[in-house]
Amino acid sequence: MVIIGTGLAGYNLAREFRKLDTQTPLLLITADDGRSYSKPMLSMGFAKQKDADGLCMAEAGAMAEQLNAEVRTHTRISGIDPGHKRLWIGEEAVEYRDLVLAWGAQTVQVPIEGDGGHLVFPINDLEDYARFRAAAAGKQRVLILGAGLIGCEFANDMSLGGFKVDVVAPCEQVMPTLLHPAAAAAVQGGLEGLGVRFHLGPVLTRLQQVTQGLEAHLSDGSVIACDLVVSAIGLRPRTDLAAAAGLQTNRGVSVDRELRTSHANIFALGDCAEVDGINLLYVMPLMSCARALAQTLAGKPTAVSYGPMPITVKTPACPLVVSPAPQGCEGTWQVEGQGSDLKVLYLDADGKLLGYALTGAAVMDKLALNRQLPAVMA
Repeated sequence: MVIIGTGLAGYNLAREFRKLDTQTPLLLITADDGRSYSKPMLSMGFAKQKDADGLCMAEAGAMAEQLNAEVRTHTRISGIDPGHKRLWIGEEAVEYRDLVLAWGAQTVQVPIEGDGGHLVFPINDLEDYARFRAAAAGKQRVLILGAGLIGCEFANDMSLGGFKVDVVAPCEQVMPTLLHPAAAAAVQGGLEGLGVRFHLGPVLTRLQQVTQGLEAHLSDGSVIACDLVVSAIGLRPRTDLAAAAGLQTNRGVSVDRELRTSHANIFALGDCAEVDGINLLYVMPLMSCARALAQTLAGKPTAVSYGPMPITVKTPACPLVVSPAPQGCEGTWQVEGQGSDLKVLYLDADGKLLGYALTGAAVMDKLALNRQLPAVMA
Protein backbone atom coordinates (compact mmCIF):
# COMPACT_ATOMS: atom_id res chain seq x y z
CA MET A 1 0.00 0.00 0.00
CA VAL A 2 1.25 3.47 -0.87
CA ILE A 3 0.21 6.70 0.87
CA ILE A 4 1.24 10.01 -0.70
CA GLY A 5 1.59 12.58 2.08
CA THR A 6 2.84 12.52 5.67
CA GLY A 7 0.67 15.21 7.23
CA LEU A 8 -2.13 14.53 9.68
CA ALA A 9 -4.09 12.61 7.03
CA GLY A 10 -1.28 10.34 5.85
CA TYR A 11 0.23 9.48 9.23
CA ASN A 12 -3.11 9.06 11.01
CA LEU A 13 -4.36 6.75 8.28
CA ALA A 14 -1.16 4.73 8.56
CA ARG A 15 -1.59 4.44 12.34
CA GLU A 16 -5.22 3.34 12.04
CA PHE A 17 -4.33 0.84 9.30
CA ARG A 18 -1.52 -0.68 11.36
CA LYS A 19 -3.97 -1.35 14.21
CA LEU A 20 -5.81 -3.66 11.78
CA ASP A 21 -3.01 -4.95 9.55
CA THR A 22 0.56 -5.19 10.80
CA GLN A 23 2.05 -7.02 7.81
CA THR A 24 1.04 -5.48 4.48
CA PRO A 25 4.06 -3.57 3.10
CA LEU A 26 3.45 0.16 3.59
CA LEU A 27 5.21 3.00 1.78
CA LEU A 28 4.67 6.68 2.58
CA ILE A 29 6.00 9.27 0.14
CA THR A 30 6.34 12.96 0.95
CA ALA A 31 7.76 16.03 -0.74
CA ASP A 32 8.92 17.43 2.61
CA ASP A 33 11.10 16.06 5.43
CA GLY A 34 8.47 13.66 6.77
CA ARG A 35 8.51 14.95 10.33
CA SER A 36 5.34 14.27 12.29
CA TYR A 37 3.66 17.36 13.75
CA SER A 38 0.22 18.71 14.45
CA LYS A 39 -0.67 21.26 11.79
CA PRO A 40 -3.06 23.21 14.05
CA MET A 41 -0.05 23.99 16.24
CA LEU A 42 1.47 26.13 13.45
CA SER A 43 -0.79 28.99 14.53
CA MET A 44 0.17 28.63 18.20
CA GLY A 45 3.95 28.46 17.88
CA PHE A 46 4.86 32.04 18.77
CA ALA A 47 2.63 32.21 21.84
CA LYS A 48 4.09 28.90 23.04
CA GLN A 49 7.61 30.08 22.11
CA LYS A 50 8.22 27.00 19.99
CA ASP A 51 10.32 26.90 16.84
CA ALA A 52 9.83 24.23 14.14
CA ASP A 53 11.93 21.70 16.05
CA GLY A 54 9.81 22.36 19.12
CA LEU A 55 6.62 21.56 17.18
CA CYS A 56 8.06 18.35 15.72
CA MET A 57 6.72 15.24 17.46
CA ALA A 58 8.81 12.61 15.63
CA GLU A 59 11.38 12.43 12.84
CA ALA A 60 10.66 10.48 9.66
CA GLY A 61 12.90 7.60 10.74
CA ALA A 62 11.05 7.21 14.03
CA MET A 63 7.72 7.26 12.19
CA ALA A 64 8.92 4.55 9.80
CA GLU A 65 9.89 2.35 12.74
CA GLN A 66 6.66 3.05 14.62
CA LEU A 67 4.54 2.21 11.57
CA ASN A 68 6.63 -0.70 10.26
CA ALA A 69 6.78 1.25 7.03
CA GLU A 70 9.15 2.88 4.57
CA VAL A 71 9.02 6.68 4.52
CA ARG A 72 10.57 8.35 1.48
CA THR A 73 11.20 12.05 2.11
CA HIS A 74 11.89 14.96 -0.26
CA THR A 75 10.35 12.86 -3.03
CA ARG A 76 7.93 14.20 -5.63
CA ILE A 77 5.47 12.10 -7.62
CA SER A 78 5.64 12.93 -11.31
CA GLY A 79 2.65 10.88 -12.46
CA ILE A 80 0.07 8.20 -11.63
CA ASP A 81 -0.80 5.32 -13.99
CA PRO A 82 -4.08 3.88 -12.69
CA GLY A 83 -4.37 1.35 -15.52
CA HIS A 84 -1.15 -0.42 -14.49
CA LYS A 85 -1.49 0.37 -10.75
CA ARG A 86 1.77 2.22 -10.53
CA LEU A 87 3.06 5.72 -9.96
CA TRP A 88 6.14 7.46 -11.25
CA ILE A 89 8.94 9.20 -9.40
CA GLY A 90 10.83 10.60 -12.35
CA GLU A 91 11.92 7.49 -14.30
CA GLU A 92 11.27 5.14 -11.36
CA ALA A 93 8.03 3.15 -11.37
CA VAL A 94 6.44 2.20 -8.02
CA GLU A 95 3.68 -0.40 -8.07
CA TYR A 96 0.84 -0.42 -5.58
CA ARG A 97 -2.04 -2.62 -4.46
CA ASP A 98 -3.90 0.40 -3.08
CA LEU A 99 -2.92 4.04 -3.45
CA VAL A 100 -4.06 6.76 -1.05
CA LEU A 101 -3.83 10.47 -1.90
CA ALA A 102 -3.26 12.42 1.31
CA TRP A 103 -1.27 15.29 -0.16
CA GLY A 104 -3.40 18.08 1.33
CA ALA A 105 -4.07 21.57 0.01
CA GLN A 106 -1.83 24.34 -1.26
CA THR A 107 -1.90 28.00 -0.32
CA VAL A 108 -3.68 30.40 -2.64
CA GLN A 109 -1.20 32.93 -3.99
CA VAL A 110 -1.90 36.25 -5.66
CA PRO A 111 0.53 38.27 -7.76
CA ILE A 112 1.97 41.32 -6.02
CA GLU A 113 3.90 44.08 -7.74
CA GLY A 114 7.16 45.43 -6.35
CA ASP A 115 10.46 43.95 -5.23
CA GLY A 116 9.34 42.59 -1.84
CA GLY A 117 7.64 39.40 -3.03
CA HIS A 118 10.38 37.18 -1.55
CA LEU A 119 9.32 38.40 1.89
CA VAL A 120 5.77 37.02 1.54
CA PHE A 121 5.50 33.78 3.50
CA PRO A 122 2.74 31.17 3.32
CA ILE A 123 2.68 28.97 6.45
CA ASN A 124 1.10 25.68 5.40
CA ASP A 125 3.51 23.11 6.84
CA LEU A 126 6.41 22.73 9.25
CA GLU A 127 9.06 23.70 6.69
CA ASP A 128 7.10 26.88 5.84
CA TYR A 129 6.96 27.66 9.56
CA ALA A 130 10.71 27.14 9.93
CA ARG A 131 11.40 29.51 7.03
CA PHE A 132 9.15 32.17 8.51
CA ARG A 133 10.65 31.80 12.01
CA ALA A 134 14.14 32.29 10.56
CA ALA A 135 13.07 35.37 8.59
CA ALA A 136 11.19 36.83 11.58
CA ALA A 137 14.16 36.72 13.95
CA GLY A 138 14.76 40.26 15.19
CA LYS A 139 11.76 41.67 13.27
CA GLN A 140 8.78 43.42 14.85
CA ARG A 141 6.14 44.24 12.23
CA VAL A 142 4.07 41.60 10.42
CA LEU A 143 1.41 42.19 7.80
CA ILE A 144 -1.07 39.34 7.38
CA LEU A 145 -2.97 38.94 4.11
CA GLY A 146 -6.37 37.41 4.82
CA ALA A 147 -8.88 37.75 7.65
CA GLY A 148 -10.27 34.23 7.54
CA LEU A 149 -9.84 31.60 10.23
CA ILE A 150 -6.11 31.11 9.62
CA GLY A 151 -5.39 34.84 9.29
CA CYS A 152 -7.13 35.56 12.61
CA GLU A 153 -5.35 32.70 14.36
CA PHE A 154 -1.97 33.94 13.14
CA ALA A 155 -2.87 37.52 14.14
CA ASN A 156 -3.63 36.34 17.69
CA ASP A 157 -0.55 34.13 17.93
CA MET A 158 1.92 36.65 16.51
CA SER A 159 0.56 39.42 18.71
CA LEU A 160 1.13 37.22 21.74
CA GLY A 161 4.59 36.53 20.35
CA GLY A 162 5.43 40.24 20.52
CA PHE A 163 4.83 41.34 16.91
CA LYS A 164 2.95 44.41 15.80
CA VAL A 165 0.32 42.98 13.47
CA ASP A 166 -1.70 44.51 10.63
CA VAL A 167 -4.33 42.47 8.77
CA VAL A 168 -5.41 43.32 5.22
CA ALA A 169 -8.37 41.61 3.53
CA PRO A 170 -10.90 42.58 0.82
CA CYS A 171 -13.96 41.85 2.97
CA GLU A 172 -16.28 43.70 5.34
CA GLN A 173 -15.70 41.47 8.37
CA VAL A 174 -13.37 38.76 9.66
CA MET A 175 -14.14 35.16 8.64
CA PRO A 176 -16.90 36.23 6.24
CA THR A 177 -17.68 32.70 4.99
CA LEU A 178 -17.86 31.30 8.53
CA LEU A 179 -19.35 33.88 10.91
CA HIS A 180 -22.45 35.97 11.45
CA PRO A 181 -21.46 39.67 11.54
CA ALA A 182 -22.12 39.94 15.30
CA ALA A 183 -19.74 37.08 16.10
CA ALA A 184 -17.20 38.47 13.64
CA ALA A 185 -17.31 41.87 15.38
CA ALA A 186 -16.68 40.18 18.75
CA VAL A 187 -13.63 38.35 17.44
CA GLN A 188 -12.28 41.45 15.70
CA GLY A 189 -12.75 43.44 18.89
CA GLY A 190 -10.81 40.86 20.89
CA LEU A 191 -7.92 40.94 18.45
CA GLU A 192 -7.93 44.73 18.33
CA GLY A 193 -7.62 44.60 22.12
CA LEU A 194 -4.24 42.91 21.56
CA GLY A 195 -3.22 45.75 19.25
CA VAL A 196 -4.03 44.10 15.91
CA ARG A 197 -4.97 46.69 13.28
CA PHE A 198 -7.47 45.67 10.61
CA HIS A 199 -7.66 47.13 7.10
CA LEU A 200 -10.82 45.51 5.71
CA GLY A 201 -11.85 46.33 2.15
CA PRO A 202 -8.62 47.11 0.26
CA VAL A 203 -6.12 44.65 -1.19
CA LEU A 204 -2.33 44.71 -1.28
CA THR A 205 -1.24 45.99 -4.67
CA ARG A 206 2.49 46.59 -4.24
CA LEU A 207 5.21 45.53 -1.81
CA GLN A 208 8.33 47.64 -1.92
CA GLN A 209 11.62 47.25 -0.06
CA VAL A 210 12.77 50.40 1.72
CA THR A 211 15.63 51.19 4.09
CA GLN A 212 13.57 50.22 7.14
CA GLY A 213 11.90 47.02 5.92
CA LEU A 214 8.91 47.08 3.58
CA GLU A 215 6.17 49.41 2.43
CA ALA A 216 2.85 47.71 1.65
CA HIS A 217 0.74 49.79 -0.74
CA LEU A 218 -3.00 49.12 -0.57
CA SER A 219 -5.63 49.68 -3.24
CA ASP A 220 -7.21 52.51 -1.21
CA GLY A 221 -3.95 54.48 -1.37
CA SER A 222 -2.81 53.79 2.19
CA VAL A 223 0.68 52.52 2.98
CA ILE A 224 1.62 50.18 5.83
CA ALA A 225 5.18 49.84 7.12
CA CYS A 226 6.12 46.23 7.89
CA ASP A 227 9.05 43.82 7.94
CA LEU A 228 7.41 40.61 6.73
CA VAL A 229 4.17 39.48 5.11
CA VAL A 230 2.27 36.30 5.94
CA SER A 231 -0.07 35.04 3.23
CA ALA A 232 -3.20 33.53 4.77
CA ILE A 233 -5.51 34.09 1.81
CA GLY A 234 -6.77 30.52 1.79
CA LEU A 235 -6.16 26.94 0.73
CA ARG A 236 -6.97 25.09 -2.47
CA PRO A 237 -7.08 21.26 -2.53
CA ARG A 238 -4.27 19.76 -4.60
CA THR A 239 -5.88 18.09 -7.61
CA ASP A 240 -3.44 18.52 -10.53
CA LEU A 241 -1.79 15.08 -10.42
CA ALA A 242 -5.14 13.37 -9.88
CA ALA A 243 -6.74 15.19 -12.81
CA ALA A 244 -3.75 14.41 -15.04
CA ALA A 245 -4.21 10.72 -14.19
CA GLY A 246 -7.85 10.88 -15.28
CA LEU A 247 -9.37 10.86 -11.79
CA GLN A 248 -12.58 12.80 -11.32
CA THR A 249 -12.03 16.11 -9.56
CA ASN A 250 -14.20 19.04 -8.57
CA ARG A 251 -13.12 21.40 -5.79
CA GLY A 252 -11.10 18.46 -4.46
CA VAL A 253 -10.40 14.91 -5.60
CA SER A 254 -13.90 13.41 -5.84
CA VAL A 255 -14.48 10.36 -3.64
CA ASP A 256 -17.51 8.41 -2.47
CA ARG A 257 -18.41 7.63 1.14
CA GLU A 258 -15.81 4.83 1.18
CA LEU A 259 -13.27 7.44 0.02
CA ARG A 260 -12.79 5.71 -3.35
CA THR A 261 -11.93 7.89 -6.30
CA SER A 262 -13.31 7.29 -9.78
CA HIS A 263 -10.53 4.69 -10.31
CA ALA A 264 -10.35 1.32 -8.57
CA ASN A 265 -7.75 0.99 -5.82
CA ILE A 266 -7.15 4.74 -5.52
CA PHE A 267 -8.50 6.55 -2.46
CA ALA A 268 -8.20 10.07 -1.04
CA LEU A 269 -8.71 11.73 2.34
CA GLY A 270 -7.89 14.94 4.16
CA ASP A 271 -7.74 18.43 2.70
CA CYS A 272 -7.39 17.19 -0.89
CA ALA A 273 -10.56 15.05 -0.82
CA GLU A 274 -14.12 16.03 -1.66
CA VAL A 275 -16.22 13.42 0.11
CA ASP A 276 -19.64 12.93 -1.48
CA GLY A 277 -19.52 16.58 -2.58
CA ILE A 278 -18.19 17.97 0.74
CA ASN A 279 -14.64 19.33 1.19
CA LEU A 280 -13.88 20.18 4.82
CA LEU A 281 -10.39 21.47 5.66
CA TYR A 282 -10.52 20.59 9.36
CA VAL A 283 -9.15 17.93 11.71
CA MET A 284 -12.37 16.26 12.92
CA PRO A 285 -13.58 15.09 9.49
CA LEU A 286 -10.03 14.02 8.61
CA MET A 287 -9.91 11.74 11.67
CA SER A 288 -13.30 10.23 10.84
CA CYS A 289 -12.05 9.50 7.33
CA ALA A 290 -8.80 7.92 8.58
CA ARG A 291 -10.69 5.46 10.78
CA ALA A 292 -13.17 4.51 8.08
CA LEU A 293 -10.60 4.18 5.30
CA ALA A 294 -8.32 2.02 7.46
CA GLN A 295 -11.19 -0.45 7.79
CA THR A 296 -11.82 -0.44 4.04
CA LEU A 297 -8.12 -0.96 3.21
CA ALA A 298 -7.95 -3.80 5.74
CA GLY A 299 -10.73 -5.62 3.92
CA LYS A 300 -13.90 -4.34 5.61
CA PRO A 301 -15.52 -1.72 3.35
CA THR A 302 -16.69 1.09 5.62
CA ALA A 303 -18.57 4.25 4.68
CA VAL A 304 -17.55 7.42 6.50
CA SER A 305 -20.14 9.54 8.25
CA TYR A 306 -19.78 12.98 9.78
CA GLY A 307 -21.66 13.84 12.95
CA PRO A 308 -21.72 17.45 14.14
CA MET A 309 -18.37 19.03 13.26
CA PRO A 310 -17.83 22.12 15.45
CA ILE A 311 -14.61 24.06 14.84
CA THR A 312 -12.66 25.49 17.75
CA VAL A 313 -10.85 28.57 16.44
CA LYS A 314 -7.60 29.41 18.23
CA THR A 315 -8.26 33.07 19.03
CA PRO A 316 -7.87 33.24 22.83
CA ALA A 317 -8.30 37.03 22.65
CA CYS A 318 -11.94 36.13 21.98
CA PRO A 319 -12.60 32.38 22.27
CA LEU A 320 -14.65 31.08 19.34
CA VAL A 321 -16.40 27.84 18.47
CA VAL A 322 -18.41 27.65 15.26
CA SER A 323 -20.53 24.95 13.71
CA PRO A 324 -21.56 25.92 10.17
CA ALA A 325 -25.00 24.76 9.08
CA PRO A 326 -25.03 21.77 6.68
CA GLN A 327 -25.07 22.67 2.99
CA GLY A 328 -28.47 23.59 1.60
CA CYS A 329 -30.18 24.22 4.96
CA GLU A 330 -32.55 27.20 5.16
CA GLY A 331 -32.84 29.09 8.43
CA THR A 332 -32.65 32.37 10.32
CA TRP A 333 -30.12 33.80 12.78
CA GLN A 334 -30.82 34.53 16.44
CA VAL A 335 -28.29 36.56 18.45
CA GLU A 336 -28.17 36.32 22.24
CA GLY A 337 -25.77 37.91 24.74
CA GLN A 338 -23.78 41.10 24.75
CA GLY A 339 -20.25 42.41 24.36
CA SER A 340 -17.84 39.63 23.45
CA ASP A 341 -20.01 36.87 24.95
CA LEU A 342 -22.40 35.95 22.16
CA LYS A 343 -24.51 32.92 21.36
CA VAL A 344 -25.44 33.19 17.67
CA LEU A 345 -27.80 30.40 16.64
CA TYR A 346 -28.99 29.36 13.16
CA LEU A 347 -32.48 27.88 13.44
CA ASP A 348 -34.84 26.28 10.92
CA ALA A 349 -38.52 27.19 10.54
CA ASP A 350 -39.43 24.83 13.40
CA GLY A 351 -36.84 26.29 15.74
CA LYS A 352 -34.43 23.35 15.43
CA LEU A 353 -30.76 24.18 15.69
CA LEU A 354 -28.81 23.94 12.41
CA GLY A 355 -25.57 25.71 13.36
CA TYR A 356 -24.03 28.21 15.73
CA ALA A 357 -21.21 30.59 16.53
CA LEU A 358 -20.21 31.02 20.17
CA THR A 359 -17.83 33.74 21.36
CA GLY A 360 -16.23 34.59 24.69
CA ALA A 361 -17.84 32.99 27.73
CA ALA A 362 -20.64 31.57 25.55
CA VAL A 363 -18.27 28.84 24.29
CA MET A 364 -19.18 27.03 27.52
CA ASP A 365 -22.53 26.18 25.90
CA LYS A 366 -20.99 24.17 23.07
CA LEU A 367 -21.48 20.67 24.52
CA ALA A 368 -25.17 21.22 25.19
CA LEU A 369 -25.67 22.71 21.74
CA ASN A 370 -23.68 19.97 20.00
CA ARG A 371 -26.27 17.44 21.17
CA GLN A 372 -28.93 19.38 19.26
CA LEU A 373 -27.01 19.69 15.99
CA PRO A 374 -27.79 17.63 12.89
CA ALA A 375 -25.10 15.42 11.38
CA VAL A 376 -23.04 17.08 8.66
CA MET A 377 -23.16 13.84 6.64
CA ALA A 378 -25.25 11.10 8.27
